[in-house]
Amino acid sequence: MCSGETKVLKLKNLRPQDYANYTCQVSVRNVCGIPDKSITFRLTNKTAPPALKMSVNETLVVNPGDNVTMQCTLTGGDPPPKAVWSHSPNPMPPNSISKGGNLTIRQIRAEDSGFYNCTAINNVGNPAKKTVNLLVRSMRNLTYQITPDVIKESETIQLGQDLKLSCHVDAVPQDKVQYTWYKNQKVIKTSDRIVITKNDLELPPVTSSLEIIDLRFSDYGTYLCDASLPNLPLTLNSSEINISAETVPPSISVPRGQLVITVREGSTAELQCEVRGKPLPPVLWTRMDKEATFPNGEKLIETPDGKLRLENVTREMSGGYKCQTARYNGFNIRSREAAVQLNVQFAPVVEPKFQDLRLPMKRSVTLRCNMLKGSPVKVATAVWRFERSLLSVPPIEQQEFSEYKINSTRRETSGTYECTISNDVGSDSCVFQVTGRAYNPEFYYDTPNPIESFKQFKNYSYLIQWTQKEPGAVDPVLHYKLELKPPNMKGMNSFVVISRDSRKGFLYELRLTDLKIPQHYEVKITPHTVSGPGDSASRSIRYKEPVNYQSDGTCRFEDDKLCGFVQDKYDTFDWIRQSKVNQSLRRTANTGPVMDRSGKPEGFYMFIEASRPRRFGDKARLISPLYNITSRLPSLKTTYCVSFYYHMYGRHIGNLTVLLRLKNIVSQDIPLWSKKGDQGNKWQLENLQVNPTAPFQIVFECVIGKGVEGDMAIDDVTIRKGECLKRQIPPTKAVAAPSSAARHPLSGFRLWLVSFLLFVLLR
Repeated sequence: MCSGETKVLKLKNLRPQDYANYTCQVSVRNVCGIPDKSITFRLTNKTAPPALKMSVNETLVVNPGDNVTMQCTLTGGDPPPKAVWSHSPNPMPPNSISKGGNLTIRQIRAEDSGFYNCTAINNVGNPAKKTVNLLVRSMRNLTYQITPDVIKESETIQLGQDLKLSCHVDAVPQDKVQYTWYKNQKVIKTSDRIVITKNDLELPPVTSSLEIIDLRFSDYGTYLCDASLPNLPLTLNSSEINISAETVPPSISVPRGQLVITVREGSTAELQCEVRGKPLPPVLWTRMDKEATFPNGEKLIETPDGKLRLENVTREMSGGYKCQTARYNGFNIRSREAAVQLNVQFAPVVEPKFQDLRLPMKRSVTLRCNMLKGSPVKVATAVWRFERSLLSVPPIEQQEFSEYKINSTRRETSGTYECTISNDVGSDSCVFQVTGRAYNPEFYYDTPNPIESFKQFKNYSYLIQWTQKEPGAVDPVLHYKLELKPPNMKGMNSFVVISRDSRKGFLYELRLTDLKIPQHYEVKITPHTVSGPGDSASRSIRYKEPVNYQSDGTCRFEDDKLCGFVQDKYDTFDWIRQSKVNQSLRRTANTGPVMDRSGKPEGFYMFIEASRPRRFGDKARLISPLYNITSRLPSLKTTYCVSFYYHMYGRHIGNLTVLLRLKNIVSQDIPLWSKKGDQGNKWQLENLQVNPTAPFQIVFECVIGKGVEGDMAIDDVTIRKGECLKRQIPPTKAVAAPSSAARHPLSGFRLWLVSFLLFVLLR
């Protein structure tokens, strides 16, 4: 991934001779396919940062439907700046037009309110910015409250006690709202007992309160509150507020038979709570599970009549629902509450959906189909079928599963069993595939090249290796049938390989000969047991030129095939194959080797360059071919020796790490060895002994240090089976006497014989 950065040129103590053209040139050496770019800036004695002024005040209040124009005038700046308008917190409205420094919003709406920013930029100094807070007059959601005497903690209206009526509207601008109170359609006049306030600390800001002190019979009547904004031709009126002996606080309850509502998934459910009292407040619905929401994503729904209608209900909507009286448009007292339970019935969900059962013959097995979810939660009926034919199963009691027993597995009882579980809403099925079929073989893809190539005869040989998946699950494998054919061609060669060992992990091998160069082949292997053929496995054999190792098995990187080593596709950069002859003339001094480990100018080695565009922490990985460690006897461990030379010279040397990459179901990288920092201007040998537990690769990983003098290299890599040879240590004591085994004329032959026998056993 490519990322950018900003570079700044600062001129201090500016002088006349500094006035000139300045060019910034950027190059990433074509990384990510980005070409070089440049930009030129002219600095003169007139160069200045931008300046601007606004045609309107910082706060602008308008009516909905108006056409609004704001002008941003540039008053300075060289080069000439450019003015750009933006809106926060939302994008620019669709009904806006911006041209130069002018912004026009036609038929403005309440949702167009917000902060509008005019910014001028000319890349000199800091940008100039002016902001206008645009408010569109609006009013909505007018509510009222009846608050009995708070001091006496009363919840009812009583003569001789205080009473407060409150009125609130959501408006823009909120502080400009004007309220008017009426009684029996006449404007109320204040007195010692009738007090009107606008900022009650116990209520939301800009709420108007009408306080009646020492309520009298003459205060009974119909009250009304209206709200208005200056210059807005709109007035909102509250509902009529009747104050009399019949004005009583609300109560709420659930109608008889409505405490539990049961519906089927996908249908409509109606939950109801009845409210009594005068006036009747709205009813607020919430879910008993505080984390759950309604289908529209809200956690609260207001209903005017106490009825909550839920359409296309799902099983997730099952649960308790709480209804409560609102504390507005009615009494401002403790809310009254009730609850309704919603049960959503749905078809059962069973497991296993499908189960592949592999069993030896003459075994008993019980098949079980479990009902994981469903409403009702008990099994109503369970029907078993074998190969679509109905099976006789005893009736079951109300439970959450159904079982069927096969007393003895035979060829006649092998096949597909299906259990269909039903409740009052629907059904679901478990499927069991019961067979004695062997699982498929599993190939080992550890042979990247032909084991032998006879170009003069235009043919080659290949070694096929495989193990048996879960051999103990069924009867032992008797033999394997191997089919070999070129793709898209008629004709096939067949081979039979007798099974010799039923242990898990036993490695089978078959040498395929007389394969035609450069033809590739399809190989199919099928295991056979007393139950017949099992699952097959297929793979392709593709001819590749043999890896060019030296006669001693050492890779010296003398050709561009790199002995089968490959670059990692997921690292930051690649290793470079290099020699003294072809190395770059611009290569950094005081780091890296002069030539390969042999000291020959034409000799090659693998190298990483720490100069730009490399950065601190960049990684390069070189990965070996895949090696298979599986033995014919899984209990025997296989030892490998990894030998290589490394060169780490320079002030900024980073890390060189060798990793063992195990190729199991998930690849796993295990650190084997690591060096950090300057190790001297010389090639050094390292031997690593490993005991891998799965097919493996060796990974050489370089991490760039904090500078350009951090080049690293490797050469002469050997990966061979067997223990690493111990380094020769000069003897400190006398050598063995002539009569010892070391001088015996047959000692060389005996050593060769022991090595040969160990080689045969390990194969």
